[in-house]
Amino acid sequence: MMSQTNTIPMVDLRIHFQPLREEILAGMGKILDQASFILGEYGRALESEVAQLCGVAHGVGCASGTDALLLALRALGIGPGDEVIVPTFTFIATAEAVLYVGAKPVFVDVDPHSYVLTVPLIEAAITARTKAIIPVHLYGLPADMPGIMTMAQQHGLKVIEDCAQAIGASIHGRPVGSFGDLGCFSFFPSKNLGGAGDGGMVVTNDATLAKQLRGLRNHGSWQTYHHDVLGYNSRLDEMQALILHTEFPHLATFNAGRRQAAAWYDQHLAGLDLLLPSAAVGYQHVYHQYTIQLEGRDGVKSALQAEGIASAIYYPIPGHRQKMFGEQAQGCCPVADQLAGRVLSLPMFPELQEAQIVRVAEVIRRSLQA
Repeated sequence: MMSQTNTIPMVDLRIHFQPLREEILAGMGKILDQASFILGEYGRALESEVAQLCGVAHGVGCASGTDALLLALRALGIGPGDEVIVPTFTFIATAEAVLYVGAKPVFVDVDPHSYVLTVPLIEAAITARTKAIIPVHLYGLPADMPGIMTMAQQHGLKVIEDCAQAIGASIHGRPVGSFGDLGCFSFFPSKNLGGAGDGGMVVTNDATLAKQLRGLRNHGSWQTYHHDVLGYNSRLDEMQALILHTEFPHLATFNAGRRQAAAWYDQHLAGLDLLLPSAAVGYQHVYHQYTIQLEGRDGVKSALQAEGIASAIYYPIPGHRQKMFGEQAQGCCPVADQLAGRVLSLPMFPELQEAQIVRVAEVIRRSLQA
């Protein structure tokens, strides 16, 4: 049996939180003493910090990244009869949120190397009913936001950036979340900035949208016991906000650790019959995942598992083929269909050591040469 010390997980949250443990526990004691659990000082501090990181005026915390997308769509007034362009190759929440507001997600294929939406692919899907685009910065790599924003303005479309996997990523120094009308973040535990449960945030430069978001997350209420619209119970609780606030000063270090791990992977996987992740000049990747492409993916995954090394497939079933969406255009997205059988995400977290990456690379090399 493989010993625990020899295993390599996808992400090691125990080692991640250990240096911050005492500070977090002290903060929890303070929250318990003050009995301020909802919309308190830590939540407000985190909203300010994330907004400042993104270079925007407003941050609005909420219960999850999925809720962030839902609230963003509601704030923009998107609903029944509207179409929203989404990538088919991403986590289900992006399209799911569109269904929540009664609109139609229009699945679009992605670039085979960057895994994100491109301007020509989006433009080909625009109809008279299109109201918004949700580009996803998948795996931590920004989509072409300058090009997407120019195109969106030409067509009169709103843009919601799905930054769930990309906090701290940037394009020529400009942070993701600052390009679109709204930017949505997830604080799921495994994210680059992750809590000890669910959490999310929407950022924007638009004061009117920010006000809408604050009421929508709080039962459609902008004044106590006055409920003007149908809203949600989607508030970021203080315990999660505390953990995220405690981590926040270290985010740049966390992301630097991920980039170092990616550089080691690049070095030790060089020369193999693999497609490694890459980023265009000026695009700062934050490597939420380090995802390779290869033939015989499942055999390599099994070889890694046999050696106690975790790996994951993000994502095995594109959105347009998910049963919940009913009859979609099955031939709409050939690149995504191909990627679903080729991608493999390797262990990735800031504390990953080069020796661990060498071991991962050796197993992959042996498997490919077998």
